[in-house]
Amino acid sequence: MRSSLRIAAVLLAAASAIADAQRPLKVYISADMEGITGVASADQLGPTGFEYNQARQWMTADVLAAIQGARAAGATEFVISDSHGNGQSLLIDRFPTDIPITIVRSFPRPLGMMEGLDSTFAAAIFVGYHASTSSLTGVRAHTISSALLTRISINGTSMSEAGINAAIAAQFGVPVVLITGDDQIVAETKQRLGSIEGAAVKRAIGFHSTATMTPEAGQALIRQRAQVAVGRRTEMRPYTMTKPITLEISFKNYRPVELLGFLSNVQRIDSHTIRYAAKDMIDVSKFIEFVTSYDPSLTP
Repeated sequence: MRSSLRIAAVLLAAASAIADAQRPLKVYISADMEGITGVASADQLGPTGFEYNQARQWMTADVLAAIQGARAAGATEFVISDSHGNGQSLLIDRFPTDIPITIVRSFPRPLGMMEGLDSTFAAAIFVGYHASTSSLTGVRAHTISSALLTRISINGTSMSEAGINAAIAAQFGVPVVLITGDDQIVAETKQRLGSIEGAAVKRAIGFHSTATMTPEAGQALIRQRAQVAVGRRTEMRPYTMTKPITLEISFKNYRPVELLGFLSNVQRIDSHTIRYAAKDMIDVSKFIEFVTSYDPSLTP
């Protein structure tokens, strides 16, 4: 009888292992541009910049390097969030066609930089991220909107975009396993999330300046760290938030704070800051997307 039970247990374990091997290993990649190898100033970050088209190539290459490293660790399917500016920076015709890849483009989106994520993903990777608006030296440091906001905090802690997006990923039980960008955001995120992998492709000198690796060297580093990160995914833990979640947003200007304070579910706590009680991180994401995107003159 005991022998039969042992055989059954072995067969069950083997069947489970086969099922795990056949299940897609899905990886989510959220890509920004400020932390891409070589990027330092507005000259690379928008269509009017003389190096924007070149920066789009660097951004695409950094993301492709992350895909290559993740594939080497067994990843079989990807969703890529094009999350800089208008959400249309990646050169989508350069992506592999031999595996399933979906690219999320343009804004607004309910989950912002994490749109398309769900609980079927094994890991999330942040490529080209930058330090928060409270950073003293991070390259192009800001949180969500450098034009509108001066601070975002969740449950009393000032957040970077990486922190906010890691908490959104945790809503679905997905851990962040790798972040790439300058040394400031890599250090900040590893301190916040724990022993994730980091690829610091440049050293921040100041808001407008950096000492960067060459694109080829940066891509090699990202490729290597992505392979290690996806291989270590079971060691990582999602960055969960205590619920309900207290969101505070500080604006540069008075008027949006005054108007948002008219809403019954929004509290104005000082001349530049509002507080919103959210039920979860999806609620947080939608609220942030609304307050940074809505304009009564929007058409169509």
